[in-house]
Amino acid sequence: MFTTGQWTFAAIFFVCFVIAVYFAYGKDKAIHQRVFKGSYKVLIAFLLFIALLFVIKIATKH
Repeated sequence: MFTTGQWTFAAIFFVCFVIAVYFAYGKDKAIHQRVFKGSYKVLIAFLLFIALLFVIKIATKH
């Protein structure tokens, strides 16, 4: 499905992308901690909502 060259390019691109994101957001880490304090609660609520939708889907399927 994919050639060796495509897999090599994807691997190199992924590594470079992760390094770039690490350095870009590493500089703003203190700002992010102050501005986005408590944002994990929104993530947890979103994941619980998605889980609830799956439970409803399974419950109504039977």
